[in-house]
Amino acid sequence: MIAPISDLGRSPRTRAQAKKVLPLDTILEGDCIAQMQKIPDKSVDMIFADPPYNLQLQGDLFRPEGGKVDACDDAWDKFDSLAAYDDFTREWLAEARRILKDDGTIWVIGSYHNIYRCGALLQDADFWILNDIVWRKANPMPNFRGTRFTNAHETLLWCSKDPKAKYTFNYRAMKALNDDLQMRSDWVLPICSGSERVKDEFGEKAHPTQKPESLLYRILLACTKPGDVVLDPFFGTGTTGAVARRLGRKWIGIERERNYVKVARARIDATLPLDESAMMVMADKRSQPRVAFGLLVESGMIPAGATITDSKRRWSASVRADGSIDCEGEAGSIHKVGAKLQGAPSCNGWTFWHIELDGKLQPIDALRVKHLASL
Repeated sequence: MIAPISDLGRSPRTRAQAKKVLPLDTILEGDCIAQMQKIPDKSVDMIFADPPYNLQLQGDLFRPEGGKVDACDDAWDKFDSLAAYDDFTREWLAEARRILKDDGTIWVIGSYHNIYRCGALLQDADFWILNDIVWRKANPMPNFRGTRFTNAHETLLWCSKDPKAKYTFNYRAMKALNDDLQMRSDWVLPICSGSERVKDEFGEKAHPTQKPESLLYRILLACTKPGDVVLDPFFGTGTTGAVARRLGRKWIGIERERNYVKVARARIDATLPLDESAMMVMADKRSQPRVAFGLLVESGMIPAGATITDSKRRWSASVRADGSIDCEGEAGSIHKVGAKLQGAPSCNGWTFWHIELDGKLQPIDALRVKHLASL
């Protein structure tokens, strides 16, 4: 069972010691800034923040048939002024920057009411904006008054701590998720509805701005790895925790509203993690160790003097001691010579050149894979 952490009954010394403990897979009950102060420096891989939107609603909103729209009018979304909202945002962003690892990233989602203020304050806090993602809602709530365009999207800002940070981005996984096309910065996903909508004990929706699991699934798959720690300082009904558990990530949630904490605990407890094999994603080639062809020659996997050919045996090349190859008077790297022979601007020599192995012609890339597996 997920247990909250409380300071009740602790001595000052005990509280100081608690600050050094990373409360994994736990909901911290209370104010987000106070609870973030208990988390160690540079201990979190990713932060997903869905802060109050400060909607500034003007009166009740009714549907055409007369029914009242269940909009977000809770006390936690109200601030006395824009200046008060900015002060609150500065404080929690300062803590977020402190606890985020140097190569970690932060996501902040908002509507037109607050995202521009959040964006400016992110930059003021020295975060580096990597992308702004437009979440286009496939089934947005209509504009009942007919006085504005239907608000059919929200904006997410994805940031690193530094322009040169080596943050995680699972590019190939995102491409695979998008039918082998580069993932764009406009995502068409439905809003949370139906059975996914968490209900309270009275059968009413538990939270007015619950985010769909598909949105968090894509975010966590894009920029975290299994075992990474994900923090959500505005936990709500626990969407981040549920998806993190499903994908084999560690999570920390912070929530001050007890009714949200209750349903979040029950929801996460009921979430089944995927099998370990199902969590695997296509590795980004840029993150794989580089292997020079010469290393295979040096190790004897492809000895100097060996002959390699293309798959159709049109060209035969001799391997030299320094890892270069010679074919029909052309000498150089496996990539350069392969391109020259074909009259092509470039060539992947690892898949172009082949070698006889166990009576079968195989790409030399098979030996590179074998070498990597032995590391």
